[in-house]
This record gives sequence, C-alpha cells and structure tokens, in this order.
Amino acid sequence: MLTVLFDGLAYGMLLFVLAVGLSVTLGLMNFINLAHGAFAMAGGYIAVVMMQKFGLSLFWGLPVAFVLTAALGAFLERTLYVHLYDKPHLDQVMFTIGLVFMSVAAVDYFMGASPQIVNVPASLEGHLDIGGLSFNKYRLFVIAFCALLTVALQLGLSKTRFGSRLRAAVDDARVARGLGINVTTIFALTFAFGSGLAGLGGALGSAIFSLDPQFPLKFMIYFLVVIAVGGTTTITGPFFASILLGVADVAGKYYRPEIAGYKIEIGGFVIYTIMVLVLIFRPQGLFGRAPGK
Repeated sequence: MLTVLFDGLAYGMLLFVLAVGLSVTLGLMNFINLAHGAFAMAGGYIAVVMMQKFGLSLFWGLPVAFVLTAALGAFLERTLYVHLYDKPHLDQVMFTIGLVFMSVAAVDYFMGASPQIVNVPASLEGHLDIGGLSFNKYRLFVIAFCALLTVALQLGLSKTRFGSRLRAAVDDARVARGLGINVTTIFALTFAFGSGLAGLGGALGSAIFSLDPQFPLKFMIYFLVVIAVGGTTTITGPFFASILLGVADVAGKYYRPEIAGYKIEIGGFVIYTIMVLVLIFRPQGLFGRAPGK
C-alpha cells in the first residue's frame, strides 16, 4: 500500500509540473493550448541531448531544458499565439492541434521514433531505506523538487507584484492597461514561464516516462483531465487533482482484477470515472469557482 502511495505521489507531482503551465494559460489567459505537451516533449529531448551529446548530468539538463523551452514558448507566443488570443476557442484548438502534429513529425524526423533511454545521476540511483521501507531515490528527488516548486509557484502568484499584475490583466485587460500595466508583456512572460514549466516537467519525467515522438498525444488527455478535475482558477486545484489522479492511476496498475483468467489494468478506467463524476457534479472542478462568484 505504501509503495502504491509513494509511486502515485511521485507520478502525481510530475503530472502537476507538466500540467500546471496549461492551467496558467487556460485558467489565467483563457487560451486553450493543446500543444502544451509538445513543450514538455521539447524539454525532455533537450535534457536527453544535453546528457547524450554533451555529457552533462540531469542536474544541468533541468535548468537548460527550462530556459530553452521558455525561450521557445516566448518566440512562438510573439510570432504565432498572439494572433489567436481574440479568436474563438475552436480556432485555438485547431491551431494548437496542428502544432502538436507538426512537433511529432519534426521530432520523429530529427530524433527517430525509438524511445529515449535516460540514465539518472549516480547519486540518485538505487533505493534509500527509511524506517525499514525502501524508496527509490530518484522518485524521492522528484517529490521533493516538485513540492518546492509548487510552494514557489503558489507564493509567486499570490504574494508577488507580478502575480497581482497578472491577475489584474486577466480580470480586465483594458482597465489594467489604463493603470499602466503592460498586458502584452505580462501575457508573453506568463506563456513563456508556463512553457518552461512544461519543459522542466518533461526533463524530470524523461527518466520515468517513455519519451518518444508520440509523447504530446499520449499525455494530452492527462493534462486535460487534471484541469477538468482540479479547475483552472487556482494552483491548488490542479495540484490536488494531479496527486489524486496519480495515485488512482498507479493503484489501478498495481491492483489488477482478474477476469476470465486475464489481468485487467483499470488505471485509465479509474481516472476517467473520476473525471466524469467531477464534470457531472462540479463542472468548474473540485477547487474551481463557479461562474459569477
């Protein structure tokens, strides 16, 4: 049971870092960016290249993945995304879906279709015995790293001047501009930061997930489930939704019922059941605010 909780917590933490950037762009900027997984894949491949081609450790690959993916996000936001902010959501969906397939084709061409094998640093290999229990060192590192990042994000959005300006720009961009807030710059930095977080999550998860050109398509639904269950009005919602879904998914893979002599994996069934129930009884998400409140 503890193993399931531990692995589910590590998976949920990674899922949060991967999905929180989408929560920011969708919830705060009201932009549906289904290409968010492509930025996560970019971060994973950047970390792989740093380690395989340049001999850097994963510790160096993480900040490089964040910075380069954030820079890529800033470039695309200024050249492409900025023209879609005022368009209908269907246009945004079709545009970003197109970017997903373009990124899949590009990575398949330049990096190949085979899954990438990532070796964790020697200091994070093996297991750590605590109180008679054995924990994977890398997953412990992921949990600790993601927990610190979550706290920093929450404080940054709620306690800093930039966070208050972002909320003001989202609530009423015209009034925010009248108060001297550069809404264009705020949105560009926010989009770049969200993209960088996706890249950071992709780099962190490269040693756990299967990193291949189909990554954005495989995890797109997970990002959307996190947003649907947790809501988009806070950071807290996607965080707890990620933990809930991570534990549920891992538990569904560990405890597989046997039907007619076959072991059935029910992780996906559990996740989608949770999503459907939340959408029926709380369409705004477990931690989201209802419209008009």
